[in-house]
Amino acid sequence: MSAGQILVVDDEPDILGLLREILGDEGFEVSTAHNAAEARAARRARRPDLILLDIWMPDEDGISLLKEWSRDDAEDSPVVMMSGHATVETAVEATRLGAYDFIEKPLSTAKLLLTIRRALEAAALRRENIGLRARAALAAEPIGSGPAMSLLREQLRRIASHPTSVFIAGEPGTGKEVLARYLHDQSPRAAAPFVTVAVAGLATENPGAELFGSEDRGTVHFGSLEKANGGTLLLKDIADLDLGLQARLLSALEHQSFLRVGGRDPVHVDVRIVAATRHNLLEFVQTGRVRDDLYYHLNVVSLRIPPLRDHPEDIADLLDYYAERFPSQEGLPRRRFSLAAQKRLRAYGWPGNVRELKNLVQRLLILGSGALIEAPEIDAALGVRPNTPSVEPVPSFDRPLREAREQFERAYFEYQLQVAGGSISRVANRVGLERTHLYRKLRALGIDPKQVSAS
Repeated sequence: MSAGQILVVDDEPDILGLLREILGDEGFEVSTAHNAAEARAARRARRPDLILLDIWMPDEDGISLLKEWSRDDAEDSPVVMMSGHATVETAVEATRLGAYDFIEKPLSTAKLLLTIRRALEAAALRRENIGLRARAALAAEPIGSGPAMSLLREQLRRIASHPTSVFIAGEPGTGKEVLARYLHDQSPRAAAPFVTVAVAGLATENPGAELFGSEDRGTVHFGSLEKANGGTLLLKDIADLDLGLQARLLSALEHQSFLRVGGRDPVHVDVRIVAATRHNLLEFVQTGRVRDDLYYHLNVVSLRIPPLRDHPEDIADLLDYYAERFPSQEGLPRRRFSLAAQKRLRAYGWPGNVRELKNLVQRLLILGSGALIEAPEIDAALGVRPNTPSVEPVPSFDRPLREAREQFERAYFEYQLQVAGGSISRVANRVGLERTHLYRKLRALGIDPKQVSAS
């Protein structure tokens, strides 16, 4: 892969030729423009990784062009301004408008290359920071040392070296985005962008613009496909894409090019597609909700993530990971799970899969107390009653924190009363509260010990 694509805008042919030669020797792809009109066309044809922009040109000055581009897209390419006759005021204005740097002519090759590499590194760091914020809630790789997850990691590493499309299926909460990011990080595209598109969350008024970009009166907005150029695009909930956009996406993947909404010229891209879904897409194909040609184009290599209930041997690893992650990242208290608590959790069905486990650990760290998490606290958090065959989670995460805490405490104390046969003294000893404080707590929660013990 090339070191990046650079657009050079200058009205002097000798400068363009010299820069093309210098940058080409450094491994960059170079496109050139003699004036503002050509620069707009070149940038519209392909989003460059960096722009070298002369200030003084015959038709329109570079500052006006920079001002126009600064309105287009918050994640646009870095711009390095060039001039032999600029003032300090001009340099300050260029920086205010978002230019990365300003270099004077005659150009020093060493300074030019250093500035370019620093600008590209800064842009990559900005993308990385955006990616880190996006993946803050995600593990760096699929967690688990059991055979199922070990095989899945091995398959991802083998697939990563090939540029083919990948299809990931699995129940909600199994970690499809974690797999996609791990695949990208293991591939030759790891240094390029990883872009996620939640198809179900695309704007209803113009979803195509978010995916393919748009052009309106000379203003260009780059879509997700273009932002992922050279890297990986994850399409989450691919089954929710409407049929019209499915046809456009298939065309873009087949030809590696597409038209922006409102655009006239094709945009060429090199993107690896990872499609994820919780549905059985073959059923959607049979009912006409998903195009069969798009399905077979995406389904070159398919992976299925097993639900957590099918690999309970990995629950201990997951508990350790989240019990460490939440204290280190969010400042929650450190607690560990007893063997009895881990046994309870291995026996649980996990309808929400890894996401539910993560939420449970967070809830226990927020609402619980003590260094050790025991089985009764697990039962209370999951809404389990003694001798009750079914296990249902307490749906507290959709509530405000105060209500969630009350809900948890109510379930917790009801369970303790049932275990203790309604004895306030025994409950007070078990939970470490004074009897008078326990009575006040029960009244505040609306719990009648006699009714609980009789149920």
